Amino acid sequence: MENASLIVTIVRKGWGSTVLAAAVKAGARGSTVLVGRGAGINEQEKIFGLSIEPEKEIVLTVVGADRADAILDAIVDAAELNDVGRGIAFVVPVDKLVGVTRFINPRAEGTPPA
Repeated sequence: MENASLIVTIVRKGWGSTVLAAAVKAGARGSTVLVGRGAGINEQEKIFGLSIEPEKEIVLTVVGADRADAILDAIVDAAELNDVGRGIAFVVPVDKLVGVTRFINPRAEGTPPA
């Protein structure tokens, strides 16, 4: 696939499915959701003197570069990313992509493996 983009979205625990649903509704073929934890200066909460490390969900969505803006906009709206403390999303160009072209290019479905 040429001209692919990776949308990386990092949100609070429990919001990964919201991001995934918004991305699919906007035209993505799917995403991968990973679990992580925050480690920034704003993530150092304490309860009874014990440090709490907030869990995060990282959603990785590979899309065609021509659809990245529309899918990102849908994610931002659904996850309320313009509100403070809701999360972050960014787009990274993908130079090379193998193994998932059938998910990106519907014409490749049904094509036997080489």
